[in-house]
Amino acid sequence: MEIDSIDCRILNALQKRGRMSNADLAEKINLSASACHRRVQRLEADGYIKDYVALLDPRKLGKPSTIFVEITLSGQADELLEAFEREVARVPDVLECHLMAGTADYLLKVVATDTDDFARIHRRYLARLPGVAQMQSLFALRTVFKTTALPI
Repeated sequence: MEIDSIDCRILNALQKRGRMSNADLAEKINLSASACHRRVQRLEADGYIKDYVALLDPRKLGKPSTIFVEITLSGQADELLEAFEREVARVPDVLECHLMAGTADYLLKVVATDTDDFARIHRRYLARLPGVAQMQSLFALRTVFKTTALPI
């Protein structure tokens, strides 16, 4: 399915306020409530809208530190990659894991309370991941900006 400019306006609005009522959304994009509702249902059914979530404040939850971890594996065999990916998905403090092109095989985004907490995460989880040959941790000093909204 192709999306049109009205669909784009719906997606942009929902990326900014996912809990917006259908009536408010319809008014914002200048469409009838029933037509807006049908379009949102179609965008959900076609997979453009994957889910609705609450974005939490990591500082309020005691996880103010963000650490990016570059991981190089000892090999590239499918079994090793699959084992690593299966195990890293179980680490509760890892928010994202990306298979990379370049010097590192994977890039992880990790949250922690502080450096001591990250040391615990490193010892308990990261150092035990299968096939890890090398790790480099990069501590974010400050988040300049952050968005979950995709450009449409």
